Amino acid sequence: MRSRHKARELAIQTLYAMDFNDELDLSKIPTTFSAVTDDEYENFEEDVRIYAMYLIRGTLENLEEVDRLISQFSLNRPIDRIDYVDRNILRISVFSLLYANVHPHVIIDEAVKLSQDFSSEVNYKFINGILDAMNKQVFEKREGMNYDSTEE
Repeated sequence: MRSRHKARELAIQTLYAMDFNDELDLSKIPTTFSAVTDDEYENFEEDVRIYAMYLIRGTLENLEEVDRLISQFSLNRPIDRIDYVDRNILRISVFSLLYANVHPHVIIDEAVKLSQDFSSEVNYKFINGILDAMNKQVFEKREGMNYDSTEE
């Protein structure tokens, strides 16, 4: 499995658990990942662990801005009414659009794949719609961005 994809899965699972338990706080980040044993954690490649923690920490550090953008583009569904899984897929995706050096189309494609893997059958359309609109209205205005070409 591709390492960045696995890192995103771990980040979503951990943010989901933190959100579900009302613990979306930097001081509450677990030392490993949710639903992962210590042995499993040790078997992950170092870059998987590092990237997953980067996504978790970065999302939480920028949670107010990330949630504001999601709320701005989720016109028919307030953020607190978005399913936990979908909300956290959107959160790491918006954080990545804002701060990661990854092409927006890769971020959106990954969000759709993660939604198809972890959410209901049709929610990927909701996620794709929000991220696509956000990308067109906010992020495509950035001129001359040089994206990381090593993204898997």
